[in-house]
Amino acid sequence: MAALITVAVMTAAMWVFEILDTAAQGALDHTFGLRAWDTEGPWTIATAPFMHGDFAHLLSNSVPLLVLGGLVALSGLNRFVWTTIIVMLVSGVGVWLFSAPGTLTVGASGLIFGYFGYTVLRGIIERKTIDIVIMICVVIFYGTMIWGVLPQQEGISWQAHLFGFVGGLVAAYALPKRSHPRAVSGGYGEGGYGYGIPRY
Repeated sequence: MAALITVAVMTAAMWVFEILDTAAQGALDHTFGLRAWDTEGPWTIATAPFMHGDFAHLLSNSVPLLVLGGLVALSGLNRFVWTTIIVMLVSGVGVWLFSAPGTLTVGASGLIFGYFGYTVLRGIIERKTIDIVIMICVVIFYGTMIWGVLPQQEGISWQAHLFGFVGGLVAAYALPKRSHPRAVSGGYGEGGYGYGIPRY
C-alpha cells in the first residue's frame, strides 16, 4: 500500500510542479530539467522526470505512470524505490551522453519505459503466476510502446525512452528474486508449514 501511495504522490507532485512552472513561464523546466553534456547539474537526473513541457505532456504521461508504476509497486515499497532509482540513473545518464549538447530534456517518459521494461522482464525471471499475468497484460495494453525507443518525432526524447527501458531491464535482472515459500520441518514425523520472507 505504501508503494502505491508513493506512485500517487509522485504523480501529484508532477502536477504541482507543472502548475508552478506555468506560473513561472517555464523557469522551473530550465532549472530542473536535464541538459545534455552540462557538467554543472548532474543532480537534474533526479529532478527532470518531475518536470514537463506543458499540461498536455504531463497528461499523456500521468495515466501510464500510474498504471505501470502501480504494477511495479505491487512488488513492495523497497523494490519500487530501487527500481525507480536504477531507471532514473540509467535513463538520465543515457540522455546526458547521447543527446545533442545543450539539449534540455524533461518528463516522466523515461520512468514509464523503465517500469514497462521491468514488468515485462520480471515476469520471465520470477516465473510466478502474478508476475506472468502482469507481464501479459502489460504487453497487450502497452506493447506498442516499444517503438518509442526508436528515433521518431522531433522534440520527443527517444534517448529517455530507450535508456529508461534498459534501466527497467537492469532493475528486473539485478534486484534479488523474491523468496519462495519454504517448508519448515518440525522434526521426525511432524508436518511442516511453509512461510516466505520477501527480500524486496
